[in-house]
Amino acid sequence: MSKKIILVCLCSLWFLPLGSAAAEPTGHIFVSNERSNDLSVIDAKTLKLLRNVPVGKRPRGIGMAPDGSELYVALSEENRIAVLDPRSLEELRSLEAGSDPETFAVHPNGNIYISNEDDAKASVLDPETGELLAQLQVGLEPEGVAIAPDGRYVVVTSESNSMLHVIQVPEHEIVANIPVGSRPRAATFTGDGRYLYCTTEIGGEVAKVDMQNFQVVDSVTLAGDKAKPKDLLLSRDERLLFVAAGRANQVMVLDAQKLKVLKGIPVGKRVWGLAMSRDGRRLYTTDGVSGTMSVIDTQSQKNIASVEVGKFPWGVVVDD
Repeated sequence: MSKKIILVCLCSLWFLPLGSAAAEPTGHIFVSNERSNDLSVIDAKTLKLLRNVPVGKRPRGIGMAPDGSELYVALSEENRIAVLDPRSLEELRSLEAGSDPETFAVHPNGNIYISNEDDAKASVLDPETGELLAQLQVGLEPEGVAIAPDGRYVVVTSESNSMLHVIQVPEHEIVANIPVGSRPRAATFTGDGRYLYCTTEIGGEVAKVDMQNFQVVDSVTLAGDKAKPKDLLLSRDERLLFVAAGRANQVMVLDAQKLKVLKGIPVGKRVWGLAMSRDGRRLYTTDGVSGTMSVIDTQSQKNIASVEVGKFPWGVVVDD
């Protein structure tokens, strides 16, 4: 066997999460409702609310294991992450997650990277054992967490410091601190990991960062003083960037290359979280004040449905 083949195999093993082969998708959409302390379970085909399941105090961040076998929910007021079976929604175990674990992202190798808002830290957990693998001091009020597709970098946004902290993996060292606009909230990588987009809530901006030299290369201000962007996602072909514009009650559609606003799609009040179907044809939003999940057809760029969920929906994840 050649050295090149051996290297590829070793890299694949490093990213392989613990556990069995990929689980069959449930065909459900899960929404965390921070004021009703539950999860809404929605059928992804019919868009019907199936049930609301109590999970704990103030659920916000939500995500799944890379193989789809487990569902993770950050319970901010309980300082833990609940690990659920995505089919039965029974709690399998609980992970101590530090003070106020608001948002997290799951690495391709299965580890969970958490922003601990109260402690100004980023924590790394092994979800199988609950072991704290690393903890790094970052800026004040860390919020969003984004992981490069190849797993090499993790970016944590610091709201009060208006900065992006770039963590190198597996060394778990901060290799760059990137100044951005006021109050950065969420970030997302391009598929090749070359660029990162982030929202800045108070500035009402979206910034584009070159991850080779860790510098902002472009930015755009969203129209209207009510545009306080939070979440953002790229279309599957990466031509469009969808941005949850907060109190503007719209999802803004941007040309990802030119970073130009193309249109706004009306949704519910205070749109916050975003998730996309596996095929990229539907975009789901959490509308906090409305208590709804909006459904956008990404081809027609129209809001095609609204589903009532719990009180103050925050995060959303799709298992289709």
